[in-house]
Amino acid sequence: MKQDIFGASSMGYAVIESNQLDRWQALLQGGIGLHLEHADSQLLAFRMDQHQRRIIVQRGPAEDFAAIGWQLNDQDTLHIVLQRLRARGIAIHESTAAQAAERGVVRFWRVLGPKRMAIELFVEPLTTQEPLSMLSEGFITGESGMGHLAITSRRGKDMRRFWQEIFDARQSDSVVEHLAGVTLDIEFFRVNPRHHSIAIAQVRGLALDPIRTKAQHMNLLTTSVAGLTDAFLRCRKLGFEMAHEIGEHPNDREQSFYVLTPSGFELELGWNALEVDEADWQVTTYKGISLWGHKPQKPGTWNKLKTNLGNFGQGLRSLRHAEYSPLQEQP
Repeated sequence: MKQDIFGASSMGYAVIESNQLDRWQALLQGGIGLHLEHADSQLLAFRMDQHQRRIIVQRGPAEDFAAIGWQLNDQDTLHIVLQRLRARGIAIHESTAAQAAERGVVRFWRVLGPKRMAIELFVEPLTTQEPLSMLSEGFITGESGMGHLAITSRRGKDMRRFWQEIFDARQSDSVVEHLAGVTLDIEFFRVNPRHHSIAIAQVRGLALDPIRTKAQHMNLLTTSVAGLTDAFLRCRKLGFEMAHEIGEHPNDREQSFYVLTPSGFELELGWNALEVDEADWQVTTYKGISLWGHKPQKPGTWNKLKTNLGNFGQGLRSLRHAEYSPLQEQP
């Protein structure tokens, strides 16, 4: 009988590769309001709670996510996940002590996930009781993890299978969004009470991926509306462009903004997102990603044209290579 590990995993940390460490420090420390735990010429590390490291920016040319840390509640859950990966022929690599220390964990096990996103499984984070020094009032973490990822895919079915088969993800709902002449189908999956830890977007009827990076955005949740608006104003003052100004989503009722990061993907900061009550939750489809707001900072015709042409060009370039999936294709 299959053991269900729903509720026993969460997003634990993010590793970003960039050559723009100064701008990343300005965004995460001065804009979003995180605690700067470590800084040198090659690496930045940020805290948002007792975990020693939640976001790590390492020097390199990719301007993209390098890895996502996925926390498992205990050794039994880790054993189940590793068994599932091995049963599907997915290679697993255990970290060295130095690699683990850089991530702020005791050990991790790395696998290559969908779209070649490295997923690093860990059980024991390194923690500290040193007080936080940050501009934000605080962030939602705990059993629901540090945030979520939204990923665009040409192989949405296989990506969905990965999160369902390995982590027992459950679908929360879906959104149909019309954007720049195409239809996006977005599905939201939870692995714990957080409304979603993974969102998967696919262009309907076209096997195109308009996003260059492994994830379209990463989300963090602050603890108050003041924390949201203060961070919004700080980011604007520091010169960071808003991909989408403050608005509200219809499915999780989260109010949020999306800021363009130095690496080109978006970082969403939100608050007041609902948690799922498993007893009476119903999967629903919504029309449109926003109830109100979430307007781009630069709405003019030229900026819309530039964005749409850039996305279309990236979509065409995505056709040159098959999108990687660690799972065997099903008939």
